[in-house]
Order: sequence, then C-alpha cells, then structure tokens
Amino acid sequence: MFKPKAIYYEKNIIEYPLGKELMNKYKDIQKIEIENHNNIEEMRKKENKDFPDMKRNLIIGIRKTHKFVPNHKTSDFLVPYTSSGCTASCMYCYLVCNYNKCAYLRLFVNREQMLDKIIRISESSDKDLTFEIGSNSDLILENSITKNLIWTIDNFKNTSKGYLTFPTKFDMVDDILSLEHKGKIIIRMSVNPEEIINKVEFGTSRLKGRIAAINKLKEAGYKVGILIAPVIMVDNWQKLYLELIQILNKELSEKVKKDVFFEIIFMTYSFVHTKINEEAFPNAINLYNKELMTGRGKGKYMYKENIREEGKKFFIDVMHKYFPHNKIEYIV
Repeated sequence: MFKPKAIYYEKNIIEYPLGKELMNKYKDIQKIEIENHNNIEEMRKKENKDFPDMKRNLIIGIRKTHKFVPNHKTSDFLVPYTSSGCTASCMYCYLVCNYNKCAYLRLFVNREQMLDKIIRISESSDKDLTFEIGSNSDLILENSITKNLIWTIDNFKNTSKGYLTFPTKFDMVDDILSLEHKGKIIIRMSVNPEEIINKVEFGTSRLKGRIAAINKLKEAGYKVGILIAPVIMVDNWQKLYLELIQILNKELSEKVKKDVFFEIIFMTYSFVHTKINEEAFPNAINLYNKELMTGRGKGKYMYKENIREEGKKFFIDVMHKYFPHNKIEYIV
C-alpha cells in the first residue's frame, strides 16, 4: 500500500468531497500547500537522481484541462481523468517526455465534473462511444488510494450508451470484482516478459499477478484486452517474447482466450529518459540502442523501420500460432 512521504495540495481541494476525504486519510502526513499542481518549484529544482524519491510524494489538485482528444485505436476519445502519473518507475514511461522528472502521481478531486462530461457526450451520441480514461495514469493503482475506480464504475453503469476503457500494470483488482458494471468497462492488462518487468518496470506487479488478474476480471464479466507493451528489443528479445506468449497461452483461462484482444506497441524512448535513468537508476540496463533506433522528433527515438517490420512479422507469426482466433487490434 502506497504511503506518501509528503502531500502537496492546492488549497481549494477541500471544497470537493474527495479532497476532504484524502486530507483526512493522510492527516498524519506532512502537507505543503501549492498554487498549482503543474508548477511546483521545489520539485522542478530537484536533481535527476532524486526521481525515485520524488515518486514517494502525492500531489492533489483540481484538473483544469478537460479536452477530449480523438483516438482511432481501442477508443474514440482520450479523456483527461482523475489522475496523472504513477508511483511506479518504468524506465520508458512516456509521461517523462511531457513532465520530465515531475512525472509523479497527481490526483484530481473534481471527479464529478469529469465523469459528467463523459456521460453527457456519451448520451448525446448516435452510437456507442468508448472513452479511454487511463491514457496518462494507472487507474488500478490509483484506486488503491482513492477508490475512484469503484466510484466511476458505479456512476457510469446506468448510462444508456458508451464504454470506459483503461490499461494497467497492476494486479490489485479484487475491489472491483463484485461490482455491477453491466459490461461497460474494458480493462486492458499490459504485459512484458518477467525479465523485462524486473529490470525495467520498477514498482509494478509481477507477470504472474497480472495474468491472475486478467482471469479474475474475465470471470467477473469484464471485457479484457492484453497489451504486449512496450516491446523492448534487448539482445534476446525474440526468445523472451516467445516465452511470454507461450506463458499467456498456458496460464490464461479458456474464458479469456475465447475473445481477448491484443495490442502490440514497440518502445519509443527519449534523451530525457536517458539523462534521468543514468542518474536515478545507475545500475539499470541502458534502453537506448543506437544501432537499432532512429530519431523521431526532437530528442525522441524509435526503432528503425526495418527493425519494426521484423518485429511485426515475428509477432504476427507467433500470435497466429498461439492465439489464432484472437484479434490483434494494431501493431505500432
């Protein structure tokens, strides 16, 4: 269970029920009032080596941005929701590109405002829309602190149209298994080979726990998907990912395998990651490989096109062998 070292909070959060609840829950934790959750000078001045320690703080504020971004993968819109960032320290986390070392967990207490907008747009549409509510956070992890996911499912289940979806790397799903959700929630578990989880995805659930969570969620009636993401092309990557897919084939329940869908995403990286990781995790592996990667905009890297094509062919062939009847939504 996450216990913050300190709470940084905007003073107006106490005007919201969740704000009062969190301040009471952490009444014994040191608290520092801030003007804006997006601009904490004390944090910005920290050194890169302090990144893991910064992740031990909790920032609580009010979300001001509510712009829905059209999406064309597993949802219709990417939606700003109740949190941003995470307590884990995955060495490739894309939020680091946006927030640098300030990619710590922020909680937003105006959840009613955010969900009301989702429901309003959903109900006014002439078709079922799917809203991605976890594109820059992990709602299973957040739920262990706020119970926001329980609240969200309970307040969305009776809408006449629409679905909510989010990805996770955590296995703490027991709180939502008994909820009545009416099939309106799509949960996508992100997986990687155990070796990569251990070396790269610090502070997340183990592979065994993630697979067990998928089976539990399906048994509880949730629609589930699996992200093999991000694919990291270490020296023995084909062996590792073959073993991962074999483990999934063996350990997933028959109910899951009947209709689970897959997303496969190759890693992107950045100069910012390199600088932070070198100082925050000096003994960790280096994810940048100049032989395999090429530039992708200012300071960002991706695997070269021919390398990605080789990877795509590998996954298509292996998935066809072990999951021939399951849809791969996309490989990017």
